Amino acid sequence: MKRTVKARLLGPVLVAALAATAPIATSAETLADTLATAYRNSGLLEQNRALLRAADEDVAVTVSRLRPIINWSADVTRNFGRTRGANGRVSVDSTDASIGLTAQFLLYDFGRTGLQVEAAKETVLSTRETLRSIEQQVLLRAVVAFMNVRRNSEFVSLRQNNLRLLEQELRAARDRFEVGEVTRTDVAQAESRLASAQSGLASAQGNLARAIEEFVSAVGREPGSLRTPQSIPNLGGSADASKSVALRNHPDILKVQHDVAAAELAIKAADAASRPRVNLNARAGFEDEWSGSDYVRSGSVGVELTGPIYQGGQLSALERQAVARRDAVRGALLLAQLGVQQDVGNAYADLRAARASREASQEAVRAATVAFRGVREEAKLGARTTLDVLDAEQALLDARTNLISAEIDVYIAAYAILSSIGQLTARDLNLAVQTYDPSAYYNMVKSAPTELSPQGRQLDRVLRSLGKE
Repeated sequence: MKRTVKARLLGPVLVAALAATAPIATSAETLADTLATAYRNSGLLEQNRALLRAADEDVAVTVSRLRPIINWSADVTRNFGRTRGANGRVSVDSTDASIGLTAQFLLYDFGRTGLQVEAAKETVLSTRETLRSIEQQVLLRAVVAFMNVRRNSEFVSLRQNNLRLLEQELRAARDRFEVGEVTRTDVAQAESRLASAQSGLASAQGNLARAIEEFVSAVGREPGSLRTPQSIPNLGGSADASKSVALRNHPDILKVQHDVAAAELAIKAADAASRPRVNLNARAGFEDEWSGSDYVRSGSVGVELTGPIYQGGQLSALERQAVARRDAVRGALLLAQLGVQQDVGNAYADLRAARASREASQEAVRAATVAFRGVREEAKLGARTTLDVLDAEQALLDARTNLISAEIDVYIAAYAILSSIGQLTARDLNLAVQTYDPSAYYNMVKSAPTELSPQGRQLDRVLRSLGKE
């Protein structure tokens, strides 16, 4: 609803309240500004980005098993002792040194390592969807924090204006009491209502302080002058259409789908673990006796075929375990699908309820405004008591409060729908931020570069820039 229409419906008291809280358009902080700040400042997003980079490295670790493994070793040994023979005792002190290189290369393992690489890739895709889900949670929390600060700011302004009006009513009641137009009871009723309004204002200010604290926690800074959005986001079609979109696009579902794929690959890898492995082994070494002229140079190259015969049932248990985990993840996928559809339905129900409440509150404000003005005029003529005026004023305050709350609830419900269908991300909202590319780091590490390679040095620079070295 546009501000001009809203002001016309809420009446002069609410107009004054909104004027006290509404910022100038040129300096107001929009919801998009708040969401962009929350995206940039979120420690939760930073944490899960690091977890994604760790998952990326799992691919590199698994890929490295398909590469040659080369190790070196060096040894210096001091031997000492005495022998006793026909010629007496003889010392047998000597110092031996050796250095060697060993290399091993996997030739064939029935595809087990390759399956593990593909499973690690599926885990990366799953972790990316987790990051996208966290991003939605961060942005939805920022939306709710923004709107609640707006809600409670307007509540405070309403109650401040109501308090000023009640003070005027009390002064008028006392003046009328002095001239005998009303009784002491009327004055006491005005005093009681004023005290209640002071309590309500204190409560509203406390709620605003809590809303500001939540804003700081969700966004990472104090709120500025907040401006309510002029329109809700485009939600597309109906609830049923949104459920179909959510089943295809929601990160919680896509995550579990990748988990299922990884579990299927883990079963195949567990089955391949019982098959033989073929390795190419090589060794080169040099041994020297420092106390003499003897030395040995040696080397060997060979193909090794190894395979399990009996390991106490461990391999069979691991394969059954992999099957059980796959079945568990399949169950999780069904639960995720049902949960996402329920969330979409609930979000649309909340939106319908908020819109209906807004329409009813608009009518309530209109009627309460007419009633308050009429009762106040009738009281001037002696046809109404002070209590009647106070009751009508309280009814108007309640109606205006409900309208403000309903307006805020419409916006929150609309953004909750976006979250429920998987479209509450910085990219979907076109926020003015540099979005995090989850594939950039993966593309740098997927081939398992070494530290001394050009790609490895580039990775070092990336890690330093991230402050994670």
